[in-house]
Amino acid sequence: MRTFVFIFVSLLISAQTFAQEETLISGPVENGGYGGPVVKFSTVSDKFAVLVGGYGGWLINHSFMIGGGGYGLVNSIHASRAAQTYYGTGDNLRVQFGYGGLVLEYIGIPNNLIHFSVSALIGAGGVNYNYLYDVYLPYFENTQHNSSCFVLEPTAGVELNVTPFFRMNAGVGYRLVRGTDLPGITDADLSNVSGHITFKFGKF
Repeated sequence: MRTFVFIFVSLLISAQTFAQEETLISGPVENGGYGGPVVKFSTVSDKFAVLVGGYGGWLINHSFMIGGGGYGLVNSIHASRAAQTYYGTGDNLRVQFGYGGLVLEYIGIPNNLIHFSVSALIGAGGVNYNYLYDVYLPYFENTQHNSSCFVLEPTAGVELNVTPFFRMNAGVGYRLVRGTDLPGITDADLSNVSGHITFKFGKF
């Protein structure tokens, strides 16, 4: 019995000695971080749209960032004819749209002057209608005119190291929207390709 216990303990110690834990990130970890403004060019309801916002977060080993971001529509977009008819507001009804969430980004060969990046935003958004003129409309004010939605936006870009603490990034992405429930606008109206220009500031 003692011999069996001795052999069992010896095997257990040997296994622990030779086994190596596998992890996603191993070795010394270098920490950094960055953030900055972003301008996106896309379409909403088949009309040209400009969305402005920003993102940033914790940078691990110069290559992997985890953080958050958010964007909002800044130019005026007329609501569809179906929405104007439903709310009875005429041509003064405008679309408002914004979204944000978790951002994950990978930066390839970051020490090169010009390199690449890929990222994904996973989060939620909201779309609503706003009357252009601040006029009291009982029907409009008392009718649901906003909706939440799910947003997934993968992007890819080309990045330029301008200074040790400043980078510029330009690229394209696709905004996938699901769950919109609002008269006169659909998920397809909010989902589309977008181009972006990003200015990053931080410790890379």
